[in-house]
Amino acid sequence: MSDAFGPHTLQLDLSATTARIAERLRDYLRRSRRKGVVVALSGGIDSSVVAALAVEALGAERVFGIHMPERESSSETLRISTSLSDAFGIDSATEDITDALEAFGAYRRRDEAIRLVCPDYGPGYRSKIVLPSVVDSDSYRLYSVVVVDPDGAQQQYRLTQEAYLGVVAATNFKQRTRKALEYYHADRLNHIVAGTPNRLEFDQGFFVKLGDGAADIKPIAHLYKCQVYALAEHLGVPEEIRSRPSTTDTYSLPQSQEEFYFSLPHDRMDLCLYGKNHDIPLEQVASAAGLTLEQLERVYRDIDQKRRTTEYLHLAPELVEDVPEV
Repeated sequence: MSDAFGPHTLQLDLSATTARIAERLRDYLRRSRRKGVVVALSGGIDSSVVAALAVEALGAERVFGIHMPERESSSETLRISTSLSDAFGIDSATEDITDALEAFGAYRRRDEAIRLVCPDYGPGYRSKIVLPSVVDSDSYRLYSVVVVDPDGAQQQYRLTQEAYLGVVAATNFKQRTRKALEYYHADRLNHIVAGTPNRLEFDQGFFVKLGDGAADIKPIAHLYKCQVYALAEHLGVPEEIRSRPSTTDTYSLPQSQEEFYFSLPHDRMDLCLYGKNHDIPLEQVASAAGLTLEQLERVYRDIDQKRRTTEYLHLAPELVEDVPEV
């Protein structure tokens, strides 16, 4: 391998990539005997590219988008996701999931979990959970909750395992509620559901099982995040979406994907994951990603750890004995 490893290594033939994904979408529709594709539109780059690819493959009339805000979504989410459906001429519906989440007790259960470490947490408070940087330290990484009280004062609390699991279990209602609505509209329209994870998310288990991890086809799960951004420009995704930082849009405080889950910003994480997957010499990967060798080794250990701990998310339902298909 030459010393020229860098961002250009991940460049795609965008026209050929688009054509290949479009053909796979059309083939899956033929085999499934469905008429079109449902895509949940979050205003993020991944769902926007999946929707654009579906339009490229099938035409706008066979693509249906769903906007699913809730009371803790960013105030910009619905406007930005609607700009995507408008830009591509996609028919869409808005389903506010706040009432469903209230009925599940999602907010209440989450708040109860936070009160295990922050007893004063209640109405008017906002929060997010964060991880310390893997690059800055080799110490064991534990989640904390960042809390802002009604007066604007901010504090951070280390989460116990019980509190962490409770917060995550409660917030997972958001992804699972959205997925139920996606399949409602898919059943109503005789469509399939397209998932939106990119390769970083799929590889590292950054999805909710039977939530945003559920789909009939995942058109961009093989693409690194930088490749998704390149496709977005190629397909004409609005510039506002292409320049918007990646967020989880799950917690009541703004939260980047890096502080919640990934070790690095996506452009550097792409290089590390690609380098690890393709056995690129460590020195070349570290140089390209702007890391020391020690920092890169920490990132690689974190990649392996996430693969181990999220393996369950990829497992299909287990049968005790094989059941022959008719």
